Amino acid sequence: MDVQYINPFVTAVKNLFNTMIEVPFKLGKPSLKKGNVPSYEISSIIGLSGTVTGCVVINLSKDIALQLVSKLIGDEVTELDDDCTDAIGEIANMIAGNAKTDFPSEGTSISVPSVVVGKHKVSYPSGLPIISIPCITDKGELVIDVALKKNDK
Repeated sequence: MDVQYINPFVTAVKNLFNTMIEVPFKLGKPSLKKGNVPSYEISSIIGLSGTVTGCVVINLSKDIALQLVSKLIGDEVTELDDDCTDAIGEIANMIAGNAKTDFPSEGTSISVPSVVVGKHKVSYPSGLPIISIPCITDKGELVIDVALKKNDK
């Protein structure tokens, strides 16, 4: 998996955290993920198709989700309701949009993210390694899982 396809998403998360929601965080050490069960109960799944295919999953805990949504809307959110889930989707949409501007491959479409809440599995593309990048905040950790490949023409 080429880092030039991963970096736009990592940079987009950094930019969002530093500028829009002002939540300090640092990147942890990337590792290979085993299996398709996310670390946390909320996943925003961004699909890619075309020249580069696969998915990017922003996986976070309820505590971090509430913190991010509270910062985004400027009011304390204490419940993971439909409005909160919509806001998580909007955060993922901003990440996808930001990543698309720096994405190096022509002919790749980036989907509108979907949000899954509760105990779940993610359908990562079969046969691809999943790179898991932890992001540490003062409320805990979220993870960026990346499973992408460039298709032969």
